[in-house]
Amino acid sequence: MAKAVAMKKKNAAEKKGAGTMTAKVKRKKVAPKASDKTMMKPAAEKRPAKVKGYGTKDLARFKSIIMEKRKEILDELQILKESMMDVTTGEYANENSTYSMHMDQGTDAMEREKTFMFASREGKFLNYLEDALKRIEKGTYGFCTDCGKLIEKERLEAVPHAQLCIRCKVKKGR
Repeated sequence: MAKAVAMKKKNAAEKKGAGTMTAKVKRKKVAPKASDKTMMKPAAEKRPAKVKGYGTKDLARFKSIIMEKRKEILDELQILKESMMDVTTGEYANENSTYSMHMDQGTDAMEREKTFMFASREGKFLNYLEDALKRIEKGTYGFCTDCGKLIEKERLEAVPHAQLCIRCKVKKGR
């Protein structure tokens, strides 16, 4: 019986020692590997060093280009709206208008559809310009939304609402 008690004490001591050893191993701090460090970085740190954007003079020039294009689009939309409206009633012209009686109704419907398509396209372009103005105000204008690099001045002068640099645009194939 004394032998059994001694064995239990011995087993308990071994377990206690093993537990202490395990606890020590668990608490031991191991320096992370170089590959682990890159995996632990947040997405913001993985980007290249922050690139300085365009200055206030350049942004003012881009804003004036955008505002000029915006005015042109609004004028064009007004002309398209007027062409779709009956001047006397202020309602949209329909197939029963006197104009339709003098033309083939199919041609008239096609012309209205083309006018609507142009108006829709101009409205979409106007939204792009509005978004560009918001990006100027937020300070994000001129940066590629894919790679984060600065978009070339020549591209922004030609396409002031551009959100992608040439390389990313070509890569996307749009």
